[in-house]
Amino acid sequence: MKLFYAPNACSLAPHIVARELGMSLDLVRVDLNQHRTAQGQDLYQLNPKGQVPLLQLANGEYLSEGPVIAQCLADCQPGQALLPVAGSLDRVRVVEWQNYISTELHKSYTPLFNPQVNAEAKKVLSALLRKKYVWLDSVLAGREFLHGERFSVADAYLFVVTRWAAYVQLDLTDLPHLQHYMQAIAARPAVQAALQAEG
Repeated sequence: MKLFYAPNACSLAPHIVARELGMSLDLVRVDLNQHRTAQGQDLYQLNPKGQVPLLQLANGEYLSEGPVIAQCLADCQPGQALLPVAGSLDRVRVVEWQNYISTELHKSYTPLFNPQVNAEAKKVLSALLRKKYVWLDSVLAGREFLHGERFSVADAYLFVVTRWAAYVQLDLTDLPHLQHYMQAIAARPAVQAALQAEG
């Protein structure tokens, strides 16, 4: 399988998941400014959405959307428990976190990266995003992971998205539980390997 990625983009989350699972993926770097792969392929020809991550399956089909790709990878290796078994409440809880991260955190960063959004609007949007992290900090008190006793696909996603705070000058350093969580996830060998591989 091939994973189309861009450094520091949300594609890092399924990359981490694959590394946690011990899966070998061919990595294809994408320049999101040019929407071209390192080999010169037009990203829009591969994914009309023009986004990463994109996973090319062994049968040649393509799969998009990070949480869906993470689910697909985790379901290929069900014994690893990065995503609990289908039909269980534990799985629903992890998927609930995936959806929260996607809709409430990930997409809240989008206007903060946009140079056409003025500074005053960014200030308001940053404050709203920070409130979500303040709540999340309280949730992480006494927890090693978002749900249960094991690292899950949701932890990979939260780690990747939260790293963006530094790029948009969103100060989260006063949130101790979040900071502890981020440091612990960053120290995982699979996370280090994915970060190193993406440069």
